[in-house]
Amino acid sequence: MPFNMHIKICIFFLKLSIYSGTDRFIYFGTLIISMEKQVICPHCNKDNISKRGSYTTSVKGKVQRYYCRDCDKKFVIRDGFYRMRNSPEKITLCIDLYFKGVSTRKVQEHLQTFYPKNSTWVSIYNWLIKYSNMVGSFTDALKINTSKSIQVDEMEFFTKGKPTWFIDTIDPESKFMVSSSFFNRRGINEIKEVLNLAKSKDGNINHVTSDGFHAYKYSVKRTFYSNYRAFTHKIVTASKGEGFNHPIERLHNTIRERTKTMRGFHGSVESARALMKGIEINYNFNRKHQTIDCCPYELVTDLQLSKNKWLELINLSFE
Repeated sequence: MPFNMHIKICIFFLKLSIYSGTDRFIYFGTLIISMEKQVICPHCNKDNISKRGSYTTSVKGKVQRYYCRDCDKKFVIRDGFYRMRNSPEKITLCIDLYFKGVSTRKVQEHLQTFYPKNSTWVSIYNWLIKYSNMVGSFTDALKINTSKSIQVDEMEFFTKGKPTWFIDTIDPESKFMVSSSFFNRRGINEIKEVLNLAKSKDGNINHVTSDGFHAYKYSVKRTFYSNYRAFTHKIVTASKGEGFNHPIERLHNTIRERTKTMRGFHGSVESARALMKGIEINYNFNRKHQTIDCCPYELVTDLQLSKNKWLELINLSFE
């Protein structure tokens, strides 16, 4: 066969491999086309790698083992579900059900019906904490394109009988919850932390709307005001008949739908902060908003996610 025919066949199979999304090697005579992703040793960060056998698990099936010729160590490629005894689909199913309003014990009952090997409600709770924190670290570092205007407000909860506070910001145009966190108090430092996170995600914010709480005036001024650009802070006080900040108040109604069934809102601020971060992620990336007819992330980011958004976000967080 002529050599140019080899080239045409290689190009054909190369396009076919790219289209099908597979990773493989194509061999034709002395011509080798590599479609494999580059593997880096986690111990020494070198790419002098070779395959060294494999093993089989009941969850992931066949797992490839690699060997580093530089540091003489074996390893496997880790993902966000490394050493988990349940499949990624089962774990993300439980996370999705919980943030849609199903309790951990009712999720456990659901697993008893459809899965031969059940997981306890404690395992489900641990998955919620672990992956809310993992994906939250990824989403907090995202750069977004908002309408350059945000609204900030807070919600009061009670943890072990003591008042705690959820402080958040929202873009009124895209309905994207820009930043949030959970605290045991609402002071200038706590509000500044949430505002600084919003500023780090979109440095072009030039308008903030809040209610008449005195701490907002000082927090907004210390976070956004600059001599080099125009900035405005609008204060809307409902007691003076100035109306409400409807987008963020509507967001708080949505959050209340989920949190009103949480008895005591768990035992610590740390666990409550993780669960509220999960609610933020579910609102931004998994819940279709009726006004904009899509998920809010689609208007402010370039992410392209499939139907199982929790699974893709976890994989993106681990990369």
